[in-house]
Amino acid sequence: MCNLNCCTLLLISNVSPVAEGKIDRKSIVQQYNLRLNQSHPYSPVQVGNGNYAFGVDVTGLQTFLPHNTLSSWGWHNSSLPSTPNQTYPSDYTGIGCQWLIANPHRINLGRVGLWFGDIAGANVTEYILDDKEQVLDLCEGVITSLFSINDAEVHVTTVASPETDTVAVQISSTLVRTAGLGLFFDFPYVTGNNKFDAPFVGLFNATANHSTTIKYSNRGASITHTLDATVYVAEIAWEGYARISRLHESEHKYILATGQNSETLSFTITYAPQLNASTWKFETIKKQAAAWWPDYWSTGGFISLPASCNSSANEIQRRTVLHPPPPPTQESGLVNNEWYGKFHMEMVFWHIAHWMFWGKWDLYDRSIGVYERFLTSSYERAQEQGYEGARLGKMNDPSGRSAPGEINSLLIWQQRHPMYFAEMDYRYSPTQDMLRKWDAILTGVADFMASYAYWNTTTVRYDLGPPMYPVSENSNPNATINSIFELAYWRFGLDVASKWQTRQNKSVPEAWTHVHNNLAPFPIDQDAYVTYEGIPDMWSTPDYTEDPSGLLGIYGWLPPDSRLNMTVFNNTVAKARRGDVERAVSGLLDVNNSFDGVCMPLGGTRVPTPSAAGLLLAVGMMCGGWDGFEGPVWPAGWVLECEGFTRAM
Repeated sequence: MCNLNCCTLLLISNVSPVAEGKIDRKSIVQQYNLRLNQSHPYSPVQVGNGNYAFGVDVTGLQTFLPHNTLSSWGWHNSSLPSTPNQTYPSDYTGIGCQWLIANPHRINLGRVGLWFGDIAGANVTEYILDDKEQVLDLCEGVITSLFSINDAEVHVTTVASPETDTVAVQISSTLVRTAGLGLFFDFPYVTGNNKFDAPFVGLFNATANHSTTIKYSNRGASITHTLDATVYVAEIAWEGYARISRLHESEHKYILATGQNSETLSFTITYAPQLNASTWKFETIKKQAAAWWPDYWSTGGFISLPASCNSSANEIQRRTVLHPPPPPTQESGLVNNEWYGKFHMEMVFWHIAHWMFWGKWDLYDRSIGVYERFLTSSYERAQEQGYEGARLGKMNDPSGRSAPGEINSLLIWQQRHPMYFAEMDYRYSPTQDMLRKWDAILTGVADFMASYAYWNTTTVRYDLGPPMYPVSENSNPNATINSIFELAYWRFGLDVASKWQTRQNKSVPEAWTHVHNNLAPFPIDQDAYVTYEGIPDMWSTPDYTEDPSGLLGIYGWLPPDSRLNMTVFNNTVAKARRGDVERAVSGLLDVNNSFDGVCMPLGGTRVPTPSAAGLLLAVGMMCGGWDGFEGPVWPAGWVLECEGFTRAM
């Protein structure tokens, strides 16, 4: 969990000067336009719209590297394992469990790249290209790629639609006319065998396992791709004269090339679950992006940091500009696949909460419907486990079905996220419609929370766990009881649910109040808070001290609980080596939250997690402040400007 960004920074007490006047946002954004001269295998430059992303190499396409084309709707189920006398998933033990974990899995919709024909003997690699230059214009949402081959310049423009899963491309070169420079479209199979598919998703050599068919139209074609029970369509539309055909009958690769009368080839490709008869043109998509991206940068929150004279400020500014993450997806977004592409409900907060603090409520609204969509499956989950109400899962597929697994079953802190979202929603729009929007969700989740807490007749209190995993996921679940962040968040959630009832002139269920008032106290050892009750050697065990997120989150992320003892908390802060301005800012730039030149999080031995969203959340709270503390709050001496931010709780 990448929460150091949030939990450490909220302890700052020094306030920096704030300059007057409106920020020149465009000039700041343009300073961080990406400029590259080579491809990167793990960090593609991308265009997309949050529900769709198209990663490219230095050619502006997927010519030399099979970067991914991922969407929020593209999923595939492998066939059930063939085992004698076993028919249903419930009949299986280890095999069936693994099948349920891996299915469905996200698919790579397809690869689009330059086809060089007989140019350079068809043995074209990135290394023989000269004068390579690539720029991502952040204010326009356009990638411009330039290179030369055989002394001929090639110019590629790539842009995505903000409305549909469409990428538009224009290629300009004398080679289009003289040598037949064109495009290839290739479609991979996917197996779900790998928990982590990074950097590339899909198998392009398993051609016998799936099928493609093509249907021609006037200046266009639609390719239907069938992978077992998964079927989707790629609709290609081009301008002028061109021809598309399958390269080899046994492959799923198609070639698009023009005639001999044009030096420009423009086309669009739209991926969709079913045929839509798309006729998008390149200029239409480019104009859509040119309207959407300036509106994105000009609305909501923005921060201007003293980047020119402070390297730390420059790096934070770079990150706030370069990595607005997508709506809830897997933890690595729409870059590659981790955990089979499934997303985790505990991470929904880190994917979209920052939009509230940055005042981008339209982007927040695109995603927050996940709780209503998953409400029915959450009720079913709780009932199957013997609880009341609605229990949110952890690792889910798009239908809300949980994947089996110990940590998937025992993590609980995701339950209270709806309460945080609902309360911020109501502060932004305190209306009856807003109360109705969240009423069924909060009631169902609060009923589960009250049912989950266990009445301990010996201590005369309610306990949480065991077994359970705390937010840090670094303890023995069978020994973990009354973890501090979960206790604080449980009380917070029940408190918000109760307020929701009162605002609607409804009675508060007695069970909610009884659990809220009688939960176990926050665990303390050596005059400091600890991760869970009875934890051994808390402050001398690196596995515990390296991730203090749960401890700091009780007065970092969450508003203060009435049980919070500030003396004990300050002792905790001292032991956790947090609490002053310089260390807090260095937390944002911690080596464990590193970003590369494209501003992709570095994943190390596995694909990266959403430290980008955690940073945006932290910066949002540092600019907008929170109840009882007016922002901005930054190191003394940093002359900065903040505008358009929303105060947190």
